[in-house]
Amino acid sequence: MSNEHLLNSRLPRLWHGGDYNPEQWPSQVWDDDVRLMQTARCNVATIGIFSWSKLEPSEGRFDFAWMDDVIDRLSRGDRWFILATPSAAPPAWLSRRYPETLRTGADGVRRRHGNRVNYNLASKVYREKTREIARRLSERYGAHPRLLAWHMSNEYGGADYGEESASAFRLWLQRKFGTLDALNAAYWTTFWSHTYTDWEEIHPPGAPHGEESIQGLTVDWQRFVTDQTIDFMLNEAAPLRELSPEVPITTNMMGTYPGLDYRKFASHIDFTSWDSYPAFQGGLEETKIWVAAAFKHDLTRSIKPKMPWLLMESTPSSGNWYPYMALKRPGMHRLEAVQAVAHGADGVQYFQWRQSRGSQEQLHGAVVGHAGDEGTRVFQEVKAVGEELESLAHLVGTQVDAEVAIVYDWEVRWAIDAASGPVRESKKYEETCIEHYRAFWQAGVPVDVIGLDDPLDRYKVVVAPMAYSLRPGFAERVKAFVEAGGTFVTTYLTGWVDENSLVYEGGFLSPLRELLGIWSEELDVLYPGHSKASEFVDDNDLGLAGQFTASDFCELIHLTTAKAAATYAEDFYEGRPSVTVNRVGDGLAYYVASRTEPTFNDAFLTAIAQKAGVETFLLPTGVTVQRRVGGGREFHFFLNATPNSVSFSTERSGKVELPPWGAEVR
Repeated sequence: MSNEHLLNSRLPRLWHGGDYNPEQWPSQVWDDDVRLMQTARCNVATIGIFSWSKLEPSEGRFDFAWMDDVIDRLSRGDRWFILATPSAAPPAWLSRRYPETLRTGADGVRRRHGNRVNYNLASKVYREKTREIARRLSERYGAHPRLLAWHMSNEYGGADYGEESASAFRLWLQRKFGTLDALNAAYWTTFWSHTYTDWEEIHPPGAPHGEESIQGLTVDWQRFVTDQTIDFMLNEAAPLRELSPEVPITTNMMGTYPGLDYRKFASHIDFTSWDSYPAFQGGLEETKIWVAAAFKHDLTRSIKPKMPWLLMESTPSSGNWYPYMALKRPGMHRLEAVQAVAHGADGVQYFQWRQSRGSQEQLHGAVVGHAGDEGTRVFQEVKAVGEELESLAHLVGTQVDAEVAIVYDWEVRWAIDAASGPVRESKKYEETCIEHYRAFWQAGVPVDVIGLDDPLDRYKVVVAPMAYSLRPGFAERVKAFVEAGGTFVTTYLTGWVDENSLVYEGGFLSPLRELLGIWSEELDVLYPGHSKASEFVDDNDLGLAGQFTASDFCELIHLTTAKAAATYAEDFYEGRPSVTVNRVGDGLAYYVASRTEPTFNDAFLTAIAQKAGVETFLLPTGVTVQRRVGGGREFHFFLNATPNSVSFSTERSGKVELPPWGAEVR
């Protein structure tokens, strides 16, 4: 096993544990915590996330004695620890003495002390304070043999709209564009006479009474917030890198959280981690929730390809911020843990270890409940997961080897969300990407979730749903991919605007017209509840037949070199192409002109995978098989994301029987 494929070679096992907040409890509880961790086979504790007021009770007066004690007890108990920088929740004394460190919201009002992630990203004072506490932690614990990783802050997110951040945004724009003439041209500011004549005239969009009609400005603001957040993280990471360079750094991401482009964090962290809380709010039987979690697992994994990732937070029971705190049924927690490992995780962690007696998350699920008893159902299920993770130690360092990629790109999402049409409500970009992913998940096909700038040459199939905004070079790289034998699939609302949200000269799809062999004339938007039928043409290259329906969007396109695989069956565009295929070099480029029903995606994308030589499985609805590889072996994970027992057979594995929410590894 190569160390480069491990979270940390100090603990070459599957990590199991979670957020531990001993500062909330008297020290006599700590020994019991260690005993219970041993019982539950929890080998890692994440500490310090919200400990700043305990570590520095007043300015410049530090107290590490209690943390020394906690770490000593964990070490004596053969436990390991992840140590966080505490910047997510500053102490009250800091906010009171330095109010400029508090965040200003989009309403222009500076926040008062409280909550969390409530800081001014641009504040020099706050950066000095966070760097200092990080340095103190690194000096004291950076060489500790049981330290596995640095956990940077907690769930970075949100923007600051104060004047310091506004000034930083103007400097960011100057570096990007160089001149106001270039900025005005990129933003098309002659519309509505919005031309800027001085950099000081530019303010963050969305702020009180601020600019909301320049899409390029809106997207650039979100790019800036990502860059500013990374810069903030690097400031507090600097002493950690300096004093403990061998200790890996991570930060807990939030899946598809729209506020930050997590791919830009990749070069600054050593492995990815994220906090997964599937929202079973429409009923526990919702298979689509498991699919969405799988998509986010693969997204997190694909940010740092060839590396394992860590499920940093999850709950074995229920989350307290959802409208309904429905309990996970027996088996669901195990499925959630095994599912993460199936998608490349080398560890399963929880928030929280011991349920807090008070404050915001006192009712949030935990390994140890308020009764403090190991006899609870939840504790016993966590223990069983811990035992299973120990038995799966041979998986450590193995990887997911995907031949299919789906493009989910934050800048595309920002641009399509900022667009002034074709509908005012959500264009459903994330949902559409997940729906395409679901078809492969159902067919047992591993998938990488990549961005527009990621390499394509390792895949057989690349799918880019609703790639509304394209960056320079993407069209050329896709063409080279297809010419070399790859299969490319894209859809309606692709290639409408450039990276500055300007519609391409020549109209929609201009950068991809030659590749796709079509041109786009207009888009029909269907009212909610309305649909249009299409039908496959005879002798199409995928061998598909019958009708399917479309909702929301029906694009009207013209063939140039492409062939129609399906045509609309009604309305004034009856007979016009709705699905096309174009051969370019040794590969194929497909276009789907309408938002289609799930049964279409299942048949269409499975047929494309098979035609491209990707292995697929015929599985019961709501069941998948995922794969990890390493050391010349393959490990198959059979996952039943339904409340029903299932029985089926595969050619490779023979008969498989799974209980409700069951999982099996072979």
